[in-house]
Amino acid sequence: MFVILVYDFAEKRVGKALKISRKYLNWVQNSVLEGEISDANYFKLKKELQDLMDPEEDSIIFYTFRTQKYSKREEFGVKKGGDENII
Repeated sequence: MFVILVYDFAEKRVGKALKISRKYLNWVQNSVLEGEISDANYFKLKKELQDLMDPEEDSIIFYTFRTQKYSKREEFGVKKGGDENII
């Protein structure tokens, strides 16, 4: 599946949230990541972020799609993340 993750964590947890998220998805820009992910890794990612978050201060939004094929993205301005291909 293709996932877009948007999160807002308190300053003391935001670095840890990014580190967890980058294990599974590609960083796009501040607190936004995206990428293809298996069901098992999606479950792990959600669990790790929920264990880290304080539900009174933090928020997480996942947008899930069966495939990236039917999505479209337009970018304007400074490109902060990327489509890093790790070989």
